[in-house]
Amino acid sequence: MKIDILTLFPEMFAPLKESIIKRAVDSGKVEINIINIRDFANPPHYKCDDEPFGGGAGMIMMCEPLFKAIESVNQANSSIFYMSPRGKVFNQNCAVELSKLEHIILICGHYEGIDQRVLDYFKISELSIGDYVLTGGELPAMVVADAVIRLLPNVITAESTIEESFSNNLLEYNQYTRPAVFREMSVPEVLLNGNHKKIKEFREQQSIEITKRNRPDLLRKNSKNKN
Repeated sequence: MKIDILTLFPEMFAPLKESIIKRAVDSGKVEINIINIRDFANPPHYKCDDEPFGGGAGMIMMCEPLFKAIESVNQANSSIFYMSPRGKVFNQNCAVELSKLEHIILICGHYEGIDQRVLDYFKISELSIGDYVLTGGELPAMVVADAVIRLLPNVITAESTIEESFSNNLLEYNQYTRPAVFREMSVPEVLLNGNHKKIKEFREQQSIEITKRNRPDLLRKNSKNKN
């Protein structure tokens, strides 16, 4: 997979050079390119924003630098996404679908957004990571990239992606490791007895209880799907 990220602030993407993502890049499982939109603006000021037509607060990212930046990486197999609070909410199912793509282009907006003509011309899909507003699209782009890359073949073990939060609309059960007793807090006995059937039942019940407490909306989704 190839991921191109278009941004005004390329220095913000240092986290994509660490940990599991770094290993995925180093092993050739994914290629990540951070593209500075200002490189496609006109000198001497390399201006990328201007006041909105019709008035209003803030500035809007201009067409020309974005068009040129997108055209520099856009291919027949490219899928383009703009990180925006008004977009479709990004979730685990969406991450799975994106992990099947060959080439993803992520556009990081800033200020009050980007000129609508960019979205219309390239038929760009909008993605949101939640019901809140950030100062720019850089953090959302990193969230999307991380969630997608970890699902690529052999980036992490396949077993790690089967039983985790949002699988079957449930949150993940509690996890424990050595020592079995720490500061008088003990690991649940069922996890120590080697009875895999009992362990599976215990974890399933924990997942239901945690989901009911923290995300009851997911349980309602399960109920609707069964009906």
